[in-house]
Amino acid sequence: MKIILASKSGVRKNILDHHNVKCDVVVSNVDEDEVKNSLQAEGAGPLEISKNLAEIKSVKVSNKNPDKLVLGADSVISLNDELINKPKSRDEALRILKKLNNSKHYLISSVCFSKNGAMIWNHSDTSELKMKNFTDYQLISYLNKIKTETLLAYGVYQVEADGLELFEYIKGDRNSIMGLPVKDIMNYIDQYK
Repeated sequence: MKIILASKSGVRKNILDHHNVKCDVVVSNVDEDEVKNSLQAEGAGPLEISKNLAEIKSVKVSNKNPDKLVLGADSVISLNDELINKPKSRDEALRILKKLNNSKHYLISSVCFSKNGAMIWNHSDTSELKMKNFTDYQLISYLNKIKTETLLAYGVYQVEADGLELFEYIKGDRNSIMGLPVKDIMNYIDQYK
């Protein structure tokens, strides 16, 4: 069975490929900042924002691909219930790392399947992460290892690469932290068949 992944994330595509989930990629082109700002104005927290974004992406692509099973996904960082967005610059990335430094925070990965323009299943997985205590110099050195395009596309920590060195501990599924709770997705696909 082949699904459509409504995401431009190469990491998410690789996770599905690694678990033998066949998929085509169709990018949703949802304006995530606009959606986040709108939801925050209504008082939505990080979990609701993540769930809504996954659903909006999935439904948008599903509307244009009838009878196909479309997977949307979104991941957000929550620090004391504050949404931490992807950086828009290297300076902002450093500010984010300083904020997360020596702090426990949560990474929420939400996924949604849609068919014929309607959500048919969704799931969110929350992982707990505690960042070590670093000096500003160490944080800058870490950021210097990451290409700007990668940093802006995927966020401040790259758990699949050098990002593991940032953490005192990680409680959660590695695939979910990288953006896709693939075990839950595979369970749903098996039931769907």
